[in-house]
Amino acid sequence: MSEDLTVSAIDARDDEDGVRWITFNRPQASNAITLADLDHIVRLVTSPDKPRALVFTGAGTRCFSAGLHLRAVAALDPGLAREIITINRTVLAEIRMAPFPTICAINGHCLAAGFGIALVSDIRIVADHANFGLPEVKVGVPSVCDIALLQQFVGLGKAKEMILTGDSYPARDLPGLVNVLVPSDQLMAQTKSMVARVAGHTRTVMAAQKRLFETWQNTGHAAGIEMSIEVFANVFSAPETTEQARRHKESISRREK
Repeated sequence: MSEDLTVSAIDARDDEDGVRWITFNRPQASNAITLADLDHIVRLVTSPDKPRALVFTGAGTRCFSAGLHLRAVAALDPGLAREIITINRTVLAEIRMAPFPTICAINGHCLAAGFGIALVSDIRIVADHANFGLPEVKVGVPSVCDIALLQQFVGLGKAKEMILTGDSYPARDLPGLVNVLVPSDQLMAQTKSMVARVAGHTRTVMAAQKRLFETWQNTGHAAGIEMSIEVFANVFSAPETTEQARRHKESISRREK
């Protein structure tokens, strides 16, 4: 019996620290992503109950995600293709602009749309057996949307090579893309360690910093600097900003005694 692709295979849970863990759970199909999954991801990223941080990973130890499910791609015509890639664009934008840190714990093959999710996430913790690739060209379609960010991580020449060949590359050969490379049995421990480092700050400062990343990405240097002045000033309208500054000062004073 073929799998019902209208049912999401995304597993999600919020832990006791307010961190949301999203798992691509379709291991029999290399954790491929469907339209139902994309809709589910958007709801999890944009829900009113914002997490302190969000982590993506894949079920098992072989694949993070192989990208869009081939059964979905094979059924496309121009109209449906525009619809599905527009939804994919929306998902990537919501992850990229989320007002909280986003992390990928990459436990294996990270391909196509799965690679896109890794690119728009803030931090990538990667198992040392993982590899990255954009096989779209081999399927007969171009790499699009936020794959445009790839050249910023690996350089234009390497990005063109990866996109035009459609080949996969070991994580160890892409140091600009990987934040932390670890043995596979340490992936979750290292991911939790990184979560602890980024999830303890105020929600106000995290949202402001994420907005600034987007500003810096989309404006010139001088304009980005000018816009950051207003962002800096505005965080002080939130009571938690002055409270956090007070706590930090007290912590430093205790250490100096």
